[in-house]
Amino acid sequence: MKTVFDMTKEDFSKVPKRDGWSKDIGEFRSLVIIPLDYEHDSGWMCMDFVAVNDEGEPICKLSGCSDVLTFNVIGGCGKIWSIDCLPCGYLRLFSQSTLTAGPELSSFEIYAK
Repeated sequence: MKTVFDMTKEDFSKVPKRDGWSKDIGEFRSLVIIPLDYEHDSGWMCMDFVAVNDEGEPICKLSGCSDVLTFNVIGGCGKIWSIDCLPCGYLRLFSQSTLTAGPELSSFEIYAK
């Protein structure tokens, strides 16, 4: 399987969605942010997100209806968040800790452990 570092936008379009809008997919290492070409009811553009495992492989798409990404921290403050830009142009968000995802809602939440 390709890692997100080797994937094209077309490859990302083929990543499956998670089963169910609130299914727990467990912990993952990073999140790829994919801008979409349609507006949310708020007037802001929607985004989708791909969870990525420790090996850099995509797990699943998490939400295609969100116009906001909210960061929450489990277990206190002091987490370091970083963003880089993949060769295909999408942004990758990662932390020094593992991440978990909230349900697929208008405001999508991720949590750092």
